[in-house]
Amino acid sequence: PQIAKNENILRYLGIIKDENIRLGSQVERVLQTAQMEKETVILKKRLIDVHNLIQQIVAINDPLLQANHGKINLFLQAEPSLLPLDEVHISNVLNNLLDNAIKYSKETIDILVSTTNVNNKIIITIEDNGIGMTNEKTKHIFEKFYRAHSGNIHNVKGFGLGMSYVKWVIDMHKGTIHVTSELDKGTKVEISLPMIEPK
Repeated sequence: PQIAKNENILRYLGIIKDENIRLGSQVERVLQTAQMEKETVILKKRLIDVHNLIQQIVAINDPLLQANHGKINLFLQAEPSLLPLDEVHISNVLNNLLDNAIKYSKETIDILVSTTNVNNKIIITIEDNGIGMTNEKTKHIFEKFYRAHSGNIHNVKGFGLGMSYVKWVIDMHKGTIHVTSELDKGTKVEISLPMIEPK
């Protein structure tokens, strides 16, 4: 009975996760339409503890990770850790990046999420040991509708709008994002966000 109960819980968690992804995709489509039509999307920024936000997103993904014997290691060293953020959009970004790290994993999922301070910025790094990408594919991942991988790996359709949306959100926060990847070794995403709202 306990095994059946655990399987039911995991199934429900999977449904919730899928719904979150579906809703996130709808948000992305609306934003992409707004961008294409040159409508203004106004971010609702307030001071957020980015460590709390990261821990919340990790907690959402943790049950499914455990079911697949995966783990996310946190090394949160930024102090202070407050940033002027639009919580919804940055949550979508973090969830999107963790989702990619999980989807494009090998059999053992091992992800490192770390933060540090550099000047008046906080650097968030998400590093995985997944299937990685070639330099050529890495160059194109922020392009709209670009598919980083062909085929159907783990039922994955590719990065698509996701990474274009990620780049847009980081740009709107006056930050930068840098992706390095090595085929069969993994991918590292570095996001730099200003602690003081740029004028």
